[in-house]
Amino acid sequence: MILGIGLDILETSRMLEKSRDRGFIERFMHPSEIADAERSRENPAMIYASRFAVKEAFGKALGIGLRGLKLKDIAVVHDDAGRPFLKLYGTALEAFNQSGGQTIHLSITHQESVAAAVVIIEGEALSGCGERQ
Repeated sequence: MILGIGLDILETSRMLEKSRDRGFIERFMHPSEIADAERSRENPAMIYASRFAVKEAFGKALGIGLRGLKLKDIAVVHDDAGRPFLKLYGTALEAFNQSGGQTIHLSITHQESVAAAVVIIEGEALSGCGERQ
């Protein structure tokens, strides 16, 4: 059963200045994401914009937004074929487990001016989760 869907779109220009601020990057990005951006031939602002969109989309799919989540607890990683998926730690893993989530589907795209991400969480609804009040 689908527990939640999250979509986020971010203008990459919003991340250009912030991508040069090491403190900002270390606060919001997982160390593996920082390493990926530093190794990549792509513009770091584009990479960070797409990762930030993923984190926002994940929070929306959980139905909690970013409340209570440390964004660096959400890491985008890639398998050998280049397919992106999420690794969750700390606050993000706890929120995911509390939601009854079992599987996360992720899609990321970007062009020069925008980055976008879709996150779909599947699992078994826990008592009271997903019910309208």
